[in-house]
Amino acid sequence: MGHTVIVGAGNSGLAVARHLADFGCSAVLTDTNQCPGQDLLARLAEWGMPGVWGCHPMTLLDTASEVVLSPVVNPKNPFVQEAKRQGISVIGELEFAHRVLRLKDSTAAVLAITGTNGKSTTTDLTAHLLKTGGLPAIACGNIGLPFLDAVDSATPGTRFVLECSSYQMETIRDFKAEAAVILNLTPDHLARHGSMEAYLEAKLRIFERQLSKDLCITPQSADFLTGFSAAGQRASFGWEQIEGQGAWCGSDGNLYLRDTEGTVTDLINRSQLLIPGDHNVENALAAILLATHGGASIKAVRHGLRTYSGLAHRIAFCGERDGIKVYNDSKGTNVDATLIAIRALPGPLILLLGGEDKGSSYAPLRGALEGKLRRLVFLGDAIPMLERYLGDLPHFTHLNFDEAVNKALASAIQGDQVLLSPACASFDQFKNFEERGNRFEYLVREWQSQLT
Repeated sequence: MGHTVIVGAGNSGLAVARHLADFGCSAVLTDTNQCPGQDLLARLAEWGMPGVWGCHPMTLLDTASEVVLSPVVNPKNPFVQEAKRQGISVIGELEFAHRVLRLKDSTAAVLAITGTNGKSTTTDLTAHLLKTGGLPAIACGNIGLPFLDAVDSATPGTRFVLECSSYQMETIRDFKAEAAVILNLTPDHLARHGSMEAYLEAKLRIFERQLSKDLCITPQSADFLTGFSAAGQRASFGWEQIEGQGAWCGSDGNLYLRDTEGTVTDLINRSQLLIPGDHNVENALAAILLATHGGASIKAVRHGLRTYSGLAHRIAFCGERDGIKVYNDSKGTNVDATLIAIRALPGPLILLLGGEDKGSSYAPLRGALEGKLRRLVFLGDAIPMLERYLGDLPHFTHLNFDEAVNKALASAIQGDQVLLSPACASFDQFKNFEERGNRFEYLVREWQSQLT
């Protein structure tokens, strides 16, 4: 039997490399990076695995039995195309991990999530609902933890809540999810896929191996799914009462679930969710369907919905004092992301903007802020551009991050929401958005500890 060629030295590629090394399989890792770090070289040396850097030589295919692609590697790459021409199996880490899982544990379940927006929150929330009910669950895939690492470390019966990108779905073959959802679809990754039709086709592959006992979840109103059919049992989520299996938010603000028997259960009111915004209501509805199919009880779902505070740095509730609520959306590193955060909160808002400018106009924020803005706080290197586009709106200006945050908190009054959603990169004062968000939450905790 020939060797495996692993293309791409990202997290998923390294997960495959580690797994094959653990089982003594012959493999080689190749990456276009000409200067791999010492840590990476040390890991490969520990595993006894050769690495080829700077290109993907065709000679690697001479005795190859399989090629495993990292998601960032385009299947149209000449090396990949040549492998296919030679009849060599080409798959991605998702397919590889699925194969390992099905050989390892027949009691496990895969609950898969795709869509353009909301994947990570829905993945994390679904795992939270399952864990609240005492069920073994791991959030993995595109959310950060490679599926294969999760499979290799899991106990029998684990529910793998799997975030799936369109890139990952391009290279599946026998992958099957016991429950799967497509949350939404808007233009994205078109440089890779070439068209919206091809992008949608990649997303819909999440359903293609499902059986009649599996659950296929789609939005209640989704024009992009016209003519779509699936083998799995259908369920939907949305804003109007659903006649078949599904979940919806009623005009009273309550979240409802209709099960396979037609029984309708009133779960909680949306005001009890700690994650704000209509988009997070939709994420919660999808998570409810996934988690209940995965075995979560109604009691666990109710409690889990009330206690889920959101992903770190993504419109995450991080503190309250004197009727002032504070939210960390440090991952809001562009104008579109900040628009989502603004729309998610009712206001009045004190919004912190700034960091390393990305060259985009901040003018689109005006419309979203209308009727809910109390004050803007400009900070960091982007101050001149923020002044240019939004300087006529009520605002403070502080170059230093700590000073800006402390001013925002000190100026807030009862009923305000203080929101960090910078619409900028963090690199003027921080290593990354995580470090910026962590510093923000530290300052919020300091503010909460002060006597009022």
